[in-house]
Amino acid sequence: MAGLKENTAVPYSLVGVDEEQEKVQSGSEPLNVLSMVELYDNVYPPKRAIVDNLLHNGTYLFAGAPKVGKSFFMAQLGYHISEGIPLWNYPVNKGSVLYLALEDDFGRLQKRLSRMFDMQTSKNFYLAIRAKTLKDGLENQLTQFVETHKDARLIIIDTLQKIREVGGEKFSYASDYEIVSKLKQFSDKHGICFLIVHHTRKMESSDIFEMISGTTGLLGAADGAFIMQKEKRTDNRAELGVVGRDQQDLKLILNFNRELCLWELIRSETELWQEPADPMLETIAALLSVEQPQWSGTATELLRELNEPDLQPNVLTRKLNTSLDRLLSEYNIQYETKRKHSGRMIKLTLLVDKGDGE
Repeated sequence: MAGLKENTAVPYSLVGVDEEQEKVQSGSEPLNVLSMVELYDNVYPPKRAIVDNLLHNGTYLFAGAPKVGKSFFMAQLGYHISEGIPLWNYPVNKGSVLYLALEDDFGRLQKRLSRMFDMQTSKNFYLAIRAKTLKDGLENQLTQFVETHKDARLIIIDTLQKIREVGGEKFSYASDYEIVSKLKQFSDKHGICFLIVHHTRKMESSDIFEMISGTTGLLGAADGAFIMQKEKRTDNRAELGVVGRDQQDLKLILNFNRELCLWELIRSETELWQEPADPMLETIAALLSVEQPQWSGTATELLRELNEPDLQPNVLTRKLNTSLDRLLSEYNIQYETKRKHSGRMIKLTLLVDKGDGE
């Protein structure tokens, strides 16, 4: 069995092509390939849910017509995540939030937030009304924020147009794909979520995601997208379509409470598919408890605990490697593995309850 390899981040810049990519393009760097065996033997960081079943680490678009209520939704989402308060019936993972409200001023933000949350405040919800463009130094500004706020979960950019580079090819597929790819590189490196506010075009389409303004390069590079629509701008009711790589497609029907200035969930028109229970993961989870929150040992020792004499240790290790997302999201168990002189050691840790938001 090939040994587990540490994942190392490749240095990159949001502006321009990184050196490693230049080597590949010039032909001087060979392809970095893995066999299927090596793929299963590696451990890859899990995609952390920001809002369970709705929003994950990565880069997402949030598109809608002007004045449809996007800014109120952004403020509501940011506040809930910063305080660890469930969004409707969706649990959140608490953490710091940065809201780049680049089409607002602080006076308007103060008025909007006080209408929404009265005098309740959040010390983990940060706001800015000015930021550099991707070309002129936004990466450095965002890097400083996430390095200062180690618990950063979400960065909202409102709007895309305010941070994109102005040029003759700004409406081409290549430039649209590149701008989202640059943000995605950053979100993947730092394990945070970008939510990029954008507009829809006026032309109708049978596929609502084709209504995102610009080319298909924007959605093609993103991890997912949200589309907010109303039949009439004055309506309180809206439809929120959700599509993404790490969650099931959803259609949510919302109502805007004009007295509280908050979006309320009426219903979901899509039933969430639940992955069938895995008996082995259930048995592993039963090994840990609040009184005994940690287990460590070799794969062979774990097999004895599980009473699985016919299973090979390397098969169990691969099973755990490919199931660490489910262990974390469904059982709140963190899985780690390290090679020592005595062999490869497995460590399973029951984390604090997700409801604590820590």
